[in-house]
Amino acid sequence: MSIFNPWVILGFVLAMLSAAAGGYSKGKHDENVRQQVEIAALNAQARETEQNMAKVANTYADTLRKSQNVAKVKETKLRADIATGNLRLSIPTQSSTVCPSTTAASASGSDSGEARTELSGSVSETLISIASEGDAAIRKLNTCIESYETLRNMK
Repeated sequence: MSIFNPWVILGFVLAMLSAAAGGYSKGKHDENVRQQVEIAALNAQARETEQNMAKVANTYADTLRKSQNVAKVKETKLRADIATGNLRLSIPTQSSTVCPSTTAASASGSDSGEARTELSGSVSETLISIASEGDAAIRKLNTCIESYETLRNMK
């Protein structure tokens, strides 16, 4: 039996090919297992990050809710004070004539000497509504910005 016998060469080539195919198959399987383990670890990390972000978002939502409730209480008190007459809103006006009592009052320091006009109840209510809506929007925006910055820095 010679080493150059075609059956020996064919047997040797088949042995090499089966060894290569077996190694390739085992390597492919091992790589697949490694990737699955890595994916599972990354998924666990992503779930943990997501839970932390949800906690932060809930904390900011609670803070916003509390500040909105405090503001609502102040607004209700302001509206009640205006309705009962305990508080009156006024705006400065320009006067073409100067009243002698106004100049005397400003000289004594008890009044600024500025002519003022009292706002009606409906105008006061409207002004309070506009201011309250603006304040609420600003609180929401500031909470949103703070929440975004906190979440952005968590990654």
